[in-house]
Amino acid sequence: MSKTRIQEISDAAWELLAEEGVEALTMRAIAARLEVSAPSLYKHVTNRDEIVALVQARALIEGADALRRAMKRHPAAPHLPAALAYRRWAIRNPAQYRITNDQPLLRDLLPEGLEDECAVPVMELAGWDPDRSRVQWATAHGLISLEIAGRFPSYADVDAAWTMAFGPKS
Repeated sequence: MSKTRIQEISDAAWELLAEEGVEALTMRAIAARLEVSAPSLYKHVTNRDEIVALVQARALIEGADALRRAMKRHPAAPHLPAALAYRRWAIRNPAQYRITNDQPLLRDLLPEGLEDECAVPVMELAGWDPDRSRVQWATAHGLISLEIAGRFPSYADVDAAWTMAFGPKS
């Protein structure tokens, strides 16, 4: 099955973001990667925000999928495995993680219901308690953001911090 032009634009943006960072995510750079003229992109997307929303949507889906897979593999004690799976995904995709979590989501450009659907595994892990889910997500986000930024000192046991935050309570 061939890709749609929107899928090609999304893939090009994802790759460009990974390779060169958010500053490189321009209509001109995406067009060059696709070997088309920049104006031809406007036949498929209105502006850069639509492209950012494509990346954000994919990042939300992939992050939620990482959680779901870990929860399925570890149904009896899913918290730490799910948190570590999300961490691994974020560390492998730092630019995509940041464009999705370190700035506002472009909610009005995301597919309807996507954010709620991707929040389901987080809510499930939190026992469907919205306040607990926010605390758990904020804790994971803080740890990931600090790790991506290289803010932990070399002697820090970051794995122990994850275990303390999401592992079994003694």
